[in-house]
Amino acid sequence: MTKSYTKLKHQVKSSRYYLFWGACTFAVMAGQIYVGNGYREMSETVGDLTEVITIKMEMEMLEKQRNPYGMMPL
Repeated sequence: MTKSYTKLKHQVKSSRYYLFWGACTFAVMAGQIYVGNGYREMSETVGDLTEVITIKMEMEMLEKQRNPYGMMPL
């Protein structure tokens, strides 16, 4: 038994179909990983900035408690 030409043609189409959608799936997943890493880095940066601001505010509060009138004139 030999396979007909039309069956062979359909099999070639299906292999290209799966290659195309496999490449598309890979591209989408790679993009999502790239964007996810960017958001993670941005979140860490914002967290660090928030900590610096909090420390600065705490230092100013401690300084004000220690010397409530500010600098004394000479």
